[in-house]
Amino acid sequence: MRKSALVVTLLIAGTIVVGCGKKKPTEPAPPPVAPATPPPAPQPPSRDVATQVDEYTRIKNMSPDEIERLGLLSEIHYDFDRADIRDGDRQILTKNAEVLKKFDFLKITVEGHCDERGTVEYNLALGERRARAAYDYLVSLGVTADRLKSVSYGKEVPLCRESSEECWARNRRAHFTVTGKK
Repeated sequence: MRKSALVVTLLIAGTIVVGCGKKKPTEPAPPPVAPATPPPAPQPPSRDVATQVDEYTRIKNMSPDEIERLGLLSEIHYDFDRADIRDGDRQILTKNAEVLKKFDFLKITVEGHCDERGTVEYNLALGERRARAAYDYLVSLGVTADRLKSVSYGKEVPLCRESSEECWARNRRAHFTVTGKK
């Protein structure tokens, strides 16, 4: 009986020793499987489109004076005794045309201005040629003529009153004034 107790004890001890040995490395668990995702919901209109619509509505609800104060349209300038549109000013007129096409309800007056040199009559005629050149260029870019009118102020409405080339250059211009809405 002692022998069998010893054998049983040895078997138990051997089982314990074998069981306490080094554990076999286990393979890493596979990453969790992501749950099936439903198809993406349709995207709302891009923020640019929404902003454009909001800006359009916001500006349309403003008075012409309020719109004028926004400064949406830029002036162009002319060389002395000329009514030709300069290359750099063509780019400005192109941007003005884009604004006018975007806000298709705006009506504007193209104002022709001159410096102080020359007679009142001469400068009124030169101012008209300048306003008309800008007007025609805007029409050539797709702005409808029924939204535009031109006027000459000659030398009567200067921005600057000094008798210097810098001041005269500032006064030789076409100014774009928002005068109404369609």
